[in-house]
Amino acid sequence: ALARQNAAALAERTGVRVIGADTLAALLADPARTLYRLDVRTPEEYQHGHLAGFRSAPGGQLVQATDEWIGVRHGTIVLTDDDGVRARMTGHWLRQLGWREVYVLDGWSDLPRESGPEPVLLAASPPEVEMIAPSDLAALRDEAWVIDLATSPEFRRGHIPDARFAIRTGLADHPALETVREIVLTSPDGLAARLAAPELARQGRHVRVLAGGTRAWQQAGLGLETGLDPATALFGADDVYKRPYEGTDNAAAAMQAYLDWEFGLVAQLERDGTHGFTVLE
Repeated sequence: ALARQNAAALAERTGVRVIGADTLAALLADPARTLYRLDVRTPEEYQHGHLAGFRSAPGGQLVQATDEWIGVRHGTIVLTDDDGVRARMTGHWLRQLGWREVYVLDGWSDLPRESGPEPVLLAASPPEVEMIAPSDLAALRDEAWVIDLATSPEFRRGHIPDARFAIRTGLADHPALETVREIVLTSPDGLAARLAAPELARQGRHVRVLAGGTRAWQQAGLGLETGLDPATALFGADDVYKRPYEGTDNAAAAMQAYLDWEFGLVAQLERDGTHGFTVLE
């Protein structure tokens, strides 16, 4: 009870507003706004049961990496949890970060609920492509190139033996594929591979996609390799942003330099009148 009272007080001081199901419906019906519905509980709690239409966005991560969930500046944010404490605490930080419309949903007991992981939302249905089962690929591997569209960190953690790391952009026109006619594409869940397959097939190649992706291969009891060999990779591993202290011979010094820069941001913000932050005193 005390936690809820304190969270409610902080939310009120920072301008977080509490709404019910009717107001949520009105926000959803407004075509002029971009609405983000976020469940700030843990992913495990989310999978056990959540409100339909809400994405999983654990509160701490949402505050520290807001752009991973909210892409439109000053979009409308509706937060929920099971008792309002975490939603209000998350909301009060978002308000201090400059987000103008932050709401906490209350009185949601009659709203439809779902369970399971967050569904993958696509702008369009993935194309119909020729699939190959993990067992069939295991028997075929010497006759086809296996190309993996995982991110470079994912590839390093585990990939099908002899698979080649690649990035979808530019893959169809890659000179190394000019004489390759048998290709099997994979990715962690197979989705990126399905999207890329038609682009390679247009060049006259026989392209198949591993059904279920690399995860299905592993679940079938087939082994993985680790690491990323630049000699066999089709692209350089420049697809993800590395933190300043990653990939360095002196991680401690690099980490300290990063922290010094981070603490220096406070002074920079004091000199900048355009950031929009409103820190609670």
